[in-house]
Amino acid sequence: MSNRKNRRLKKQNRKQKRILSRIRFLIMLCILFILIYMSYGIYKESRFRTINYNIDESLIIADKPEMKKDENQEKIKIVPVSKKYLGFEVNSRLEIPKIKLKTNVLTNYTKEGLKVCASRYYGPNANEIGNYCIAGHNYKKENMFNHLIDLEIGDKIILTDNKNGAVEYKIYDIYKVKPQNVNPLSQETEGKREVTLITCVNYSKNRLVVKACEVT
Repeated sequence: MSNRKNRRLKKQNRKQKRILSRIRFLIMLCILFILIYMSYGIYKESRFRTINYNIDESLIIADKPEMKKDENQEKIKIVPVSKKYLGFEVNSRLEIPKIKLKTNVLTNYTKEGLKVCASRYYGPNANEIGNYCIAGHNYKKENMFNHLIDLEIGDKIILTDNKNGAVEYKIYDIYKVKPQNVNPLSQETEGKREVTLITCVNYSKNRLVVKACEVT
C-alpha cells in the first residue's frame, strides 16, 4: 500500500509540475507580448519630432503644401450629420480612410463627452475659415484616436457638417508637444481652412498633433 501511495503521490507531483511549467510559460509569453507591443508603440511614436513650448511654431512647422484636388477624384457623397450622439450635441463628422476612423465630433468639450467620442476643442465651427481643433482620447475603440500614430503626411481627412457639407483635407505635418504647448491651436491660417487633431501619447506626457489643410 505504501509503495502504491508513493507512486500516486509522485504522479500527482509530476502532473502539478507540468501544470506549473505551462502556467509559467504562458506568463512569460504574455510578458513578452506586452513588451513587444509597448516597444512597437514607442517606435511608432518616436517617428514624430517633439516641439518645445517656447519655440514659435511658425519657425518649425513644415511648409504647408498647395493642396489641389485631383480632377479624376470621385465626389464625396454627403451624408447628413446627426444632431445628437448619446445625448451630446454634435458639431461635425470626422472620417480618416487610412485608419478606418469615422466619428462624430461633439460641439462642447467636456470630460464626459470625451469618453464617448472626439470633441471640438478650439477654433471656429467645422469647415469654417480658421483652425478647427479636435481633441480625442487614444482609447482602443473604433471611434477614438488610438490609431493617429499610424497616419502619415499626405493622408486624407474628410470633415462634414450640415452647413458647409463635406470638405477634404490633407495632412501636412505630424509632431509631438508637451500638454502646456498651445501653439497647435493658433488661428493664423492665412484665411484658409485647417483641421488639427490632438490626442495623448507617451502615457499622457505628450500630445500628438496632426495638422491638415483644405484641398482646394
